[in-house]
Amino acid sequence: MRVCYFDCFSGISGDMVLGALLDVGLPLDSLLAELSKLDLHGWSIEPRQVTKAGLRATLAGVRAEEDHDHHRHYPHIVEMIEAGNLHPAARDRALRVFRRLGEAEARVHGVALDDVHFHEVGAVDSIVDIVGASIGLTLLGVDSVRGSHLPWTRGSIRTAHGVLPVPAPATVELMRGWPVYQLDLESEIVTPTGAAILTALAEPGLPDMAVSTVGYGAGRRDLEGRPNVIRAVMGDAAGALETDTILQIECNLDDMNPEWLPRAMAAVLEAGALDVYLTAITMKKGRPAEKLSALCRETDLSRVTDAILRQTTSLGVRYQRLERLKLRRDSLEVATPWGPVRLKLAYMGDDLLNAAPEHEDCRRLSEASGVPLKRIYAAALAALEGSS
Repeated sequence: MRVCYFDCFSGISGDMVLGALLDVGLPLDSLLAELSKLDLHGWSIEPRQVTKAGLRATLAGVRAEEDHDHHRHYPHIVEMIEAGNLHPAARDRALRVFRRLGEAEARVHGVALDDVHFHEVGAVDSIVDIVGASIGLTLLGVDSVRGSHLPWTRGSIRTAHGVLPVPAPATVELMRGWPVYQLDLESEIVTPTGAAILTALAEPGLPDMAVSTVGYGAGRRDLEGRPNVIRAVMGDAAGALETDTILQIECNLDDMNPEWLPRAMAAVLEAGALDVYLTAITMKKGRPAEKLSALCRETDLSRVTDAILRQTTSLGVRYQRLERLKLRRDSLEVATPWGPVRLKLAYMGDDLLNAAPEHEDCRRLSEASGVPLKRIYAAALAALEGSS
């Protein structure tokens, strides 16, 4: 299993991540070819070697003609990424990062997700950083992303909303559930873009791995007494199964109208849960009840808990950490006579063990064409066999 570990000893930003991926071997031509699929203009990438406090590193050199006063709403960015015909894994990674950014901005400003408009992170260079990092991880064959603790510094920054404390409010929201430590430095070294990439795509902690390549990505500024770089460590984890840590959140419901349960479960999934399910139980005095269980990443604990308490009659939840062993996952889009269908693939090492068509893709094509759902499923699996 291919692992990329980001060592954020001097923080993290989007251009630092992209520079580090270029430094470990991401082909520039392949990156540019994928990025050119976006309906995004007026940008270039001109990487160069620099030295930061004695360390050699790659500066990504993302340049944009557009200034940071240009605002883009969250739905516009999602539409642009979905229309870009990117590799499915790269597209999904980029969408996860922007959704996490959008949710953080929505909480900070008290607006709905679709009403969020990005200032700095909606500019061309930030979009190139985020989508470029997502493409880079995919092109490098990374199966699992991990990251170190993040430094919490002090000071203030000037933004489109005025002078704000460091870390910026959106950055703090993105840090929820991620381990941090105090660093006595007056500078912003964790940006919202960098925090979003890390917390949306990675799990905290260094895994057991055989190190193969190390690269350094540089930030634009110089820091006193420390190199303004991030370190990307590439390697292969021991074993054919992936590992991660998730949370299991539960509550018992003995006084809730069962007609409300489907909406409650949908809301929990919308809040970021990986899965949600009900178990029939019997409580005190023989009362029939339902136990609602949700699985989520640690960074999504507050949102999932909020959804449960808002949508159910529960007065509280309990949660515990669970270790998982899981198959490596990938996705592939195949063509059928009625349109494209995405497939979810599961591997043990290099062996493909499971393949499942995306139900929503098949349902949409079935409704549009009148063809039975089972025929579209079968055609998608046949297309996979043909492609291999």
